[in-house]
Amino acid sequence: MSRNIKLVLVDDEQLILEGIKMLLSAQKNISVDFMATDGAEILAHLETISKDDFPDIAMIDVQMQPMDGFELVEILKKNYPDLKIIILSSHYKSSVLGYMIKLGVSAFLPKNSDKKTFIEAIEMVAQNGMYFTKEDHEMLLSYMNTPSRKKSLFDNEETLSNREIDVVKLICQEKTNQEIADILFLSPRTVESHRQRILDKIGAKNTVGIVIYAVINNIHTVPIKL
Repeated sequence: MSRNIKLVLVDDEQLILEGIKMLLSAQKNISVDFMATDGAEILAHLETISKDDFPDIAMIDVQMQPMDGFELVEILKKNYPDLKIIILSSHYKSSVLGYMIKLGVSAFLPKNSDKKTFIEAIEMVAQNGMYFTKEDHEMLLSYMNTPSRKKSLFDNEETLSNREIDVVKLICQEKTNQEIADILFLSPRTVESHRQRILDKIGAKNTVGIVIYAVINNIHTVPIKL
């Protein structure tokens, strides 16, 4: 990717922050613009910066005090729905996968990931809105065989119409409302109405949730790191 990706880091361990910044320092297309040691610090920072300086991605540790990573993600997703989020954790991802999906997080990275994986995840999230490993994909597909867990992810799930499925497919291809409107011969306002009804029907909070729903239901496939 040639476009500069603006990144903010949040972790209550200063050594982790410095280590990640150093890990990414040689990447010309990724800049670490701010580092915070707690949720309140990053929230205060985001309130003061302009739209042009706003980060593309926040990389957030799960276990922090006094505000843990998931609580911070909930606030960020409410206040800044377009901000992409990568969760960092030392714990096995299956324990937080469902919650991650419900919150609309774009990727999950173990703290012991290598440099190549860190860079791939950041670039894929910036480009496609999410990052999946083969293991992530298999865990997502497992929800298809566990109806109760699948229902817990998409609490209000209703059947989508054929037109709504068409819209979902184009959303997954990162088409804008105007592009979807042109392809489907609809008005942008009608596309926006379809998008909102899709969110309401499946119980998702944002575009990441729509894509996750599409993957689980075999409507869309995503690039997977093998």
